[in-house]
Amino acid sequence: LKCVGPSSLQAAERLVHAAKAQSTRRAAPVGAMVHYPDEIEYSDKYMDISYEYRHVILTRAIAKAMLKLTAGNRLLEEKEWRDLSVQQSRGWAHYEIHKPEPHILLFRRALGTDPITGQVPSGFAASGGA
Repeated sequence: LKCVGPSSLQAAERLVHAAKAQSTRRAAPVGAMVHYPDEIEYSDKYMDISYEYRHVILTRAIAKAMLKLTAGNRLLEEKEWRDLSVQQSRGWAHYEIHKPEPHILLFRRALGTDPITGQVPSGFAASGGA
């Protein structure tokens, strides 16, 4: 999803939230089985006017290790998620915890970030990314 020249910041935010809703699995009902993949799964990227986003679904074993590390109460630093075997180009930041599905990590990085160095474009100013 790419938003080019949205008429308002609210419109861009609605598009990002719609993309997240379409690309993530719904929270499992109480008592239902949670889906854990056999291997780490990486979503396609989606974006708004400031950031590109992706989510990463952890395996059961890696999710357990992550929860042991954070208790589900804080974001992971880059070294931590890389140590959990999450592999992405440079510049991604774990930016949000979705409490119903803590095994799904939500990442974002500024549009135009160099994927090799992680360098954010000079003059980058977020204009309301989620």
